[in-house]
Amino acid sequence: MTIYDISQEVFSCQVYTGDPAPERKVLSSMENGDLYNLTAFSMCAHNGTHIDAPFHFLKDGKTVDAIPLDAFVGMAYVAEHHGTVSGEDAATILEKAKEQDPEAAKRILIKGDAEVSPEAARVFATAGILLLGNESQTVGPEDAPMEVHLILLGADVILLEGIRLTEVPEGVYSLNAAPLNLAGADGSPCRAVLIAAGR
Repeated sequence: MTIYDISQEVFSCQVYTGDPAPERKVLSSMENGDLYNLTAFSMCAHNGTHIDAPFHFLKDGKTVDAIPLDAFVGMAYVAEHHGTVSGEDAATILEKAKEQDPEAAKRILIKGDAEVSPEAARVFATAGILLLGNESQTVGPEDAPMEVHLILLGADVILLEGIRLTEVPEGVYSLNAAPLNLAGADGSPCRAVLIAAGR
């Protein structure tokens, strides 16, 4: 069994333009003579590797705590793509995933410097997938992410952004990307991992 950590380290992670970066504060340090080490930290819910809940862009959308865990935990398909993902590309990715494992086709992770187009978002949304992941800090164009988010989150497709798939070959894996249980939140950091059985 091979386990791939596809998460960014929090304090050195990428941050979407304009979002506050994670900050660490040492409350107690054994090096300074304290009895124990104690750390506090603050961060934006969308720093580093994180999930977007529908509430991120939809006033009445589901918050993090209202999303069933099976969206984040289950079989997933990793597909490599560079550049803009067209509607045709999305259909091809889904077809390959279904051929290998119909359950994995419910959770699609895109490896590479890919940007999901509105057309691709509609294909994924229509297919009824549970989760779409990508390596960028936003699933759509960085200068205009709203349309793609509205299409996917409007169809209750959960977004897993800021993952790291460089070392992960294309194929089927078991995914665990459960977020923190943040009541009322629009997103949450997570420690996302992929498990390859028998590799």
